[in-house]
Amino acid sequence: MAQNDRLTCLDCGTPNRVPPEKLGDNPKCGKCGGWLITGKVAEISPSTLQKAAQDTALPLVVDFWAPWCGPCRAMAPQFSMAAERLKGSVRLAKLNTEQHQTVNGRYNIRGIPAMIGFRNGREVGRHVGALQMAGIVQFASGLTSVKAR
Repeated sequence: MAQNDRLTCLDCGTPNRVPPEKLGDNPKCGKCGGWLITGKVAEISPSTLQKAAQDTALPLVVDFWAPWCGPCRAMAPQFSMAAERLKGSVRLAKLNTEQHQTVNGRYNIRGIPAMIGFRNGREVGRHVGALQMAGIVQFASGLTSVKAR
């Protein structure tokens, strides 16, 4: 019997069980019907982040940003291009630190843009400062080989 991996819907926050062999078949959320793997950047809430950080199927990279931050705005299109490039291996999401100020303390955000990589419930990578698409892809790709402790 195949083992199921967990993948949280970034639209509704519902955890879903997805067999590893089905990850390439465009799985949908069992609750809202949204695509679980899109190749697009999802805007998420702290509660969705808390659930999605626990996922075991794919690593998650979250860009902590704010609308008033110039480097954050400059990096946004690069982050979107990286999401397209990484589809199927890493999911990318954004969390607005101005709207959700409690995340700054919880995730030790001292400067933005800040990218944090999560895998199997653990932080496995962090980068502070804007990056071009290639740097984002390199950062995110490195998370697939890192073992969470």
